[in-house]
Amino acid sequence: MKLCGSGEWLLEKHGTKTRRSWRKLHIAVEPDTGRIAAATVTTNDIADAAQVCPLLDQVDGPVASFTADGAYDQDGVYGEVMSRHPEASVIVPSRSSEVPSNTAQTVPTMRDRHLQTIAKRGRMAWQKAAGYNWRALVEADISRFKRVIGDGLRSRTDQRRATEVAIAVNALNRMLELGRPEYVRLP
Repeated sequence: MKLCGSGEWLLEKHGTKTRRSWRKLHIAVEPDTGRIAAATVTTNDIADAAQVCPLLDQVDGPVASFTADGAYDQDGVYGEVMSRHPEASVIVPSRSSEVPSNTAQTVPTMRDRHLQTIAKRGRMAWQKAAGYNWRALVEADISRFKRVIGDGLRSRTDQRRATEVAIAVNALNRMLELGRPEYVRLP
């Protein structure tokens, strides 16, 4: 998300180039409803995996699965999710250069099992079997956020930006509640 402010005005008014500042939006989505359950905003130099704790802190209730892109492929992510939600499955694609742990043959971790499945059946088959394609819901919610709210933040301080994102998330969730169809199978 880009930040709107004096830099944008200078560029529009005088045509001068300014150093752009960006923020990353991290969200957690409920797969059944598409509702945004948690959101954080960080500067672009903060690692994605560092946002697992703040996102999990905002989630009420149990977590069935944690699905994320390859930036979250770290032992700390697996450990944090498993310590808070032992029944949750962590579905994160491993790097192509990833090797199994030393205990992969005797006591394989969830990550080791993912690596074994990828080695045996291929990455695409792993994605389908593991349910990695559910991650598309997050991408759809990011797209919905940008289309409805916009791709820029107007606030100038980090606290106000976090509040701006929280208000936007609440508005999007409310819109989803008002306009989401309910399907009923007829006999």
